[in-house]
Amino acid sequence: MGIPIKLHITFLLILPVFALIFASNPAPYGFKNVVDLSTRYILSFATTILLFSSILLHEIGHSYFAKKYGVKIDSITLMLFGGVASMEEIPRNPAQEAKMAIAGPMVSFTIGTMCLVFDGVISGLQPSFSDGNIFHVIWLLGYINLGVGVFNLLPAFPMDGGRILRAWYATSMPYVEATQRAAYIGKMFAFMMGILGILSNAWLILIAFFIYIGASEEARTTAVNVILEKVPVQKVMSSDIVSVQPSMTIDEFSKLMFEKKHMGYPVIEGNNLKGIVTFTDVHTIPQQERANMLVSDVMTKDVITVPIDADASEALKLISTRNIGRVLVTDNNSIVGILSKTDLVRALQLLSE
Repeated sequence: MGIPIKLHITFLLILPVFALIFASNPAPYGFKNVVDLSTRYILSFATTILLFSSILLHEIGHSYFAKKYGVKIDSITLMLFGGVASMEEIPRNPAQEAKMAIAGPMVSFTIGTMCLVFDGVISGLQPSFSDGNIFHVIWLLGYINLGVGVFNLLPAFPMDGGRILRAWYATSMPYVEATQRAAYIGKMFAFMMGILGILSNAWLILIAFFIYIGASEEARTTAVNVILEKVPVQKVMSSDIVSVQPSMTIDEFSKLMFEKKHMGYPVIEGNNLKGIVTFTDVHTIPQQERANMLVSDVMTKDVITVPIDADASEALKLISTRNIGRVLVTDNNSIVGILSKTDLVRALQLLSE
């Protein structure tokens, strides 16, 4: 599907932990009763790999519908608590969001059901837990996938069930309010899960923490995007453009920054845009080397621009995804302004009032 699959470092760390958990638990949820030690750990590791493969398919289920509705998928990353599909933006259409959200659990339910049916047919409707064979792996994989499907359907935003809840709310109220309500319920679930974790399982505390943070962050991000998408870039950009020459020394550039108080400057030679140079590019250069180094030596040549008719939310997405401090605003290939993260924060503060 053209989607990069990435492995987070936490995924590599959790693999042996999961294998150890399966190896340490007795049947039917583990392989502790398998006498041969090497066989026990081979089966445990195989179950772990197949489990995360199932989670990958779960995320591909989400991604399939996302691409169908025109959403760009940057990547799918496997990490500590499963998989995350990195999408540019969730569709605002409630029906589309609901289909995207439910696709993942449906994949998990399908895998789980197929595994249990296959194991039942092979073993004569009596799952073989004691033998420690491949059919035990299939049964365990089916059981866990059903659990993953049910867990993801809990209305704890931003999990799949929470997104379905947000889509349902969005049919009768503004999108921001729907998000806030779903996020509030998600936080309540996280709070209850945290209490349950204190009483029983420490893993639940960690999961509750991630759900709470995820719900808070998504509610904030949605509110910000909805506010800024009504604001043209032209209204919040700075049209007082101070450009520099690529032949300027870093020493001269540092003095200019101190005088003009801007943190980033387009680099222009003649009428041609050569790059952009910022405080970040020069602040690590030792003082004694600045007289001999030029702006062209440290500037960023890959310049990110937005058209003047774009809305401010598009600029914010670029700044966030590229992890940069500012973008240049163009009109018919001419630079007409510069928009920084500070400009967007200031606009948000004023619009929120």
